[in-house]
Amino acid sequence: MFSLTSSQAGTGRSGGRFRGGDVVLPRWLRRPARFMHRVNAGEVEAPRYGATIATAVLLGATAVYGTLAGGHLPQVLQSVTARTGLAIAQVHVVGNEETSEIDVLQEVGLNGWTALVGFNAEEARQRLAGLPWVEGVAVRKVYPATLEVDITEKKAFAIWQHGNALSLIEKDGSVIAPFDGGRYTALPMVIGAGAREVGPEFIAKVARHPSIAGEVRAYIRVGGRRWDLRLKNGVTIKLPETNEALTLATLAALDRKNGLLSRDITSVDMRLPDRMAIGLSEEAAKAHQETMRERYKARIAGGAQI
Repeated sequence: MFSLTSSQAGTGRSGGRFRGGDVVLPRWLRRPARFMHRVNAGEVEAPRYGATIATAVLLGATAVYGTLAGGHLPQVLQSVTARTGLAIAQVHVVGNEETSEIDVLQEVGLNGWTALVGFNAEEARQRLAGLPWVEGVAVRKVYPATLEVDITEKKAFAIWQHGNALSLIEKDGSVIAPFDGGRYTALPMVIGAGAREVGPEFIAKVARHPSIAGEVRAYIRVGGRRWDLRLKNGVTIKLPETNEALTLATLAALDRKNGLLSRDITSVDMRLPDRMAIGLSEEAAKAHQETMRERYKARIAGGAQI
């Protein structure tokens, strides 16, 4: 496309020239220019109500521009579509056992007139992902008026006692939520500073010996260096800082051979590699003393030299 000039003054429509100038308009501007020339010359009669229509178009264009420039388009879409039958009428929640539907609805953010068209599913998903039990979540819009929320929840692995507080933790040690009883009372309990981080790994070591693991009530972290096992019968097993696997294997063998953990004892101290100390209960200690006394008397009666 080129812009041409001419020194001749034109009066007609041919060539796109107009009186009073020597500019030849580009081809795509010639038709509008001719129309405007006819309007100015009074050759074109405006349609009936043309001014009213033009005013309405101008006001409508202004409203649209203001809506877009002000960022109000989502709200306008919500209002219009909600009142034309596209408001969210149902919310289907699946996969939730610990997460209440009330919490889900609160995070979704419905107000009774929320339209499915303008609803931001990704923002709702991000809000739901912040709930304590939620591991993953998908939010889907099902037209005309249904919202689906599919939740994958975290798995509680153990109860962690820190001070007077109890919390449920995952297998990687991450805290899920405070423990308030219920169906998780049978989970293993880890106690002490640092128990949350290294507890799951240690529990896995103990689990290799079912005869011991089945009797453990709590795994106690001592000084951030070693473990004590508190059994359901009250016996405490004191393990060393190192060689935990070997010590547990030795303990399991002693229990199989001698029924050690079912005896009337209070503790088994295995912290030293070359010896093991067994603490007796008060009744067992008295019985042991009485047995030793009777043995002593029998030896005296038999003429043994003491």
